[in-house]
Amino acid sequence: MSEFALLIDFGSTYTKLRAINLDEAKILGSSQGPSTVTSDINVGMEQALNSLKNSLGSLPPFKYRLASSSAAGGLKMITIGLIKELTVEAAKRAALGAGAKLVGIFANKLNSTDLKQIIDLNPDIILLAGGTDGGDSQVVIHNAKKLGESSLDCPFIYAGNRSAVDEVNHAFVHKNLVVTENVMPVFNILNIEPARAAIRDIFINRIIHAKGIDKAKSQFDHLLMPTPSAVMEGARLIAEGYNDSTGLGELLVIDPGGATTDVHSIATGNPSAQGVIQRGLPETRVKRTVEGDLGMRHNAVTILETIGVDELVSLSNIHGEKIIEMINYLSNNPDSVPQSPEEIALDSALASTALKIAMKRHCGSVEVVYTATGPVTAQDGKDLTQIKTLIGTGGVIAHSKDPISLLKFTLSSSDEPNSLRPISPQILIDRDYILFACGLLSQVDPKAAFNLAIEHLTNSK
Repeated sequence: MSEFALLIDFGSTYTKLRAINLDEAKILGSSQGPSTVTSDINVGMEQALNSLKNSLGSLPPFKYRLASSSAAGGLKMITIGLIKELTVEAAKRAALGAGAKLVGIFANKLNSTDLKQIIDLNPDIILLAGGTDGGDSQVVIHNAKKLGESSLDCPFIYAGNRSAVDEVNHAFVHKNLVVTENVMPVFNILNIEPARAAIRDIFINRIIHAKGIDKAKSQFDHLLMPTPSAVMEGARLIAEGYNDSTGLGELLVIDPGGATTDVHSIATGNPSAQGVIQRGLPETRVKRTVEGDLGMRHNAVTILETIGVDELVSLSNIHGEKIIEMINYLSNNPDSVPQSPEEIALDSALASTALKIAMKRHCGSVEVVYTATGPVTAQDGKDLTQIKTLIGTGGVIAHSKDPISLLKFTLSSSDEPNSLRPISPQILIDRDYILFACGLLSQVDPKAAFNLAIEHLTNSK
């Protein structure tokens, strides 16, 4: 007798359900309903469940009922470190990998202006880092005292110099503080997984209450992780495989959305050309970047300003004041779904632009620098030119009549030879938004999750 799983994503706009036949590694049914996080999340959940029940005739007994959430855009996070290029960057990578949405980054000693900005940003989590173990502790203790004396009441995570733990604990005696391992215990050596785990725990515990998801707790067994983390875990499983099942190898996943465009890479990113030297912090094999200015709805005006009216006109073939009017409408109506040919054309133009810029930012670059021994080629970030697989997910890609053409905007181009974007990967389309479900399922049944992902992606048209 077959076993089944119900995978749920409480999204910013829709609550999405996927019923999975675990034995056959197939999608049994899909449905969605409005997330209704500002009123009663049960309303959208019940709509989605009823829709799924109607399409299947009846709901099977589910062995697993697992959920992820990015409801209301996820949780806002601020990172604070000692040096922007080092501990601040390490903290940033931990935050993004855990599914948080970064709204502020601060370096060195906090002053009154910094503190006011932090309070005005109203973060859900603050990650405080700074100093290698046994290194500088004055700055991080100063920052801990400033934050501890402030009116901020969000959870704090300390992932800095272990020599300062006692002073930091004392500074936060009246706050909600979680202490974890240093994100950079030794100079240029990253240790971001403990901080990521702490962020995820706070994210889940807080989002259940802050976004009202506890109102629907009878409908699922566990809210396992933020949606971006679920997508990342799905990507990791597809890349690495499971036991004797060979994965697809190093890959990229790109996900354009209404509020952000996310890119995930499962790759070392080491230089692929001889004689190139790596510069800056070492890259983590599993990396996520979030472009908060490239949301196709909330940031439509920003995308227009970034590439210019002429370029967007060229991509969409919409002329005159019409395109400005449509862009302004999208920004003011982020839940709008394109219907007319013009609206679809504009959506494609915005998507291609967001995809190209987000991929460029995620991938590394090279430049010739001159040293005492002569010129050398230096690489910053990841070299992803040789990536074999690129997966596109998200609504605009899933509903596009030609998603391959959209995703080709992310590839290497002769007009930007220093950008280390992929050259000629196999392009796969996540037509039914299954990556989050595979990531959730991988936590309890990785074999079924892997088989589902491979079956779905390799047979998606």
